[in-house]
Amino acid sequence: MRITLRQLEIFIAIADYGSTAAAGEQLGLSQSAVSAGLHELENQLDTRVFERIGKRLALNAEGEALKAQAQPLLDQAQTLQQDFSAGNNWQRVRFAASTTIGNYYCPPLLAQARRELPSALTTGLPELLIRNTADVIALVQGLRADVGLIEGECHQPELACEPWLREELVLVCAKEDVLLTMSPGQRLAALKQAQWLLREPGSGTREVWEQQIRPLLGDQPRMAELGQSEAIKQAVAAGLGIAYLSRIAVTDMLNNGTLAELQLPTGTLYRQLYLIWHPQKSRTKAATALFQYLRQWQPPASNT
Repeated sequence: MRITLRQLEIFIAIADYGSTAAAGEQLGLSQSAVSAGLHELENQLDTRVFERIGKRLALNAEGEALKAQAQPLLDQAQTLQQDFSAGNNWQRVRFAASTTIGNYYCPPLLAQARRELPSALTTGLPELLIRNTADVIALVQGLRADVGLIEGECHQPELACEPWLREELVLVCAKEDVLLTMSPGQRLAALKQAQWLLREPGSGTREVWEQQIRPLLGDQPRMAELGQSEAIKQAVAAGLGIAYLSRIAVTDMLNNGTLAELQLPTGTLYRQLYLIWHPQKSRTKAATALFQYLRQWQPPASNT
């Protein structure tokens, strides 16, 4: 026995409108096609689902039981078709971002996108996967994310990569750290002996530290790894070491005086953030709209 959605649709229409002629008008089918569909359904169920009262068809007990189960199935099928064929559901979009980007840039970005993109393309919220840079690259490379935002460079030749935003990085310490009282020459010598609190290998912040800061520190700088920028900030505030972090990640604690900023001998340092995607990954309308929005988005002035 194989009951089709079309047979159930015909059955529901007859139940709602009382005749095969009226059901056919609603479905855009001929009366004979509706009658044939009902006949096939009743044969497969081996039972009648309507009582024939003149030209009117009324549900019997079996028909009432069938309608109670058929209507939710048709509703679910309609929702499924809308979600996938229209491609207008943000909940079907998988969006991967490195930790700092995911925590600080993505919330205002998605809020602004929801205000500015057509509402038909912004139903629900995308699935936001926050990982370190290496893991984001792996997600996009494995076709498990529609698009990725990373804090370091991408070296995978099969992925497309373009510059996204440029952000400032700052060196921070506890508000009473003795480094704040030193001259630039003294500070550079002290930085070589300081306890550095770092993200794990694979993170964009760690990669930039290795490239821009570590060459200034000699052969064996003192390093300790913490897995999250939030943990690093709190450890620095507690006087456990110093850290090199995105300005957007420490703005709140700099403003309230919990952390202090140290000037580097090299002056202000910046890093490039990147947008990555797999050219062979198919995207829904909603994913395409978000991708295009990402390419032109700039953060509000208060977030930079």
